[in-house]
Amino acid sequence: MSRGGDGGKPSAPADGTSPLANPDGTGPGLGPITSGPDRAAARRLIEKVTTKGRGPRTGYDRDRFGYAWMDTADGVPLARNGCDTRNDLLARDGKGLTYRSGSDCVVVAMTLNDPYTGTTIDWKKQKAAAVQIDHVVPLSYSWQMGAARWPESKRRQLANDVLNLLPVEGRANSAKRDSGPASWLPPDKRIRCAYAVRFAQVADKYAMPVTVPDKEMMLAQCGG
Repeated sequence: MSRGGDGGKPSAPADGTSPLANPDGTGPGLGPITSGPDRAAARRLIEKVTTKGRGPRTGYDRDRFGYAWMDTADGVPLARNGCDTRNDLLARDGKGLTYRSGSDCVVVAMTLNDPYTGTTIDWKKQKAAAVQIDHVVPLSYSWQMGAARWPESKRRQLANDVLNLLPVEGRANSAKRDSGPASWLPPDKRIRCAYAVRFAQVADKYAMPVTVPDKEMMLAQCGG
């Protein structure tokens, strides 16, 4: 039975770029981490992340991170390239791209190998919600872990940083909500160590702690 979105097909190959080889997030997708040395490197990276308790959600609003998919969040890859963040991500990770007539930016159809579910999604803009852009570190989570005290420019960076963004199956993204790794992991077990590494990369870049249970779960996904 298909688990994909619009046109989903089961058992897509786990492809994409290993986060260990993609520290800025400009490479496509999220590839699995399987070798012993790479998993050891993954654990070392996760160990660097600091921990603290999760604070209140009081005052959180998506608008505190700038309007959605802005092209003007300076300080992150692909900013001010004339294309909004969402379409940048679809172009980065999608295959067989079709653009809107007269545009070299707006993607209207593509094929996505979804890293979270391991399915292939034949996506069309008419059913846009079948693919959603996930914030690996959710914005609400970041707010509770210190972003409430950041300058707005730093929050805009986090919200539009390609390191923290993945096009994924819409239902998987909706199920995740603002969970950390202790509460939610990608359904496809092949990608869980890579997901933990990406979460740690974002936390490290933005000097943001994670909760103790989240760090323990992240280490466990990479054999720690």
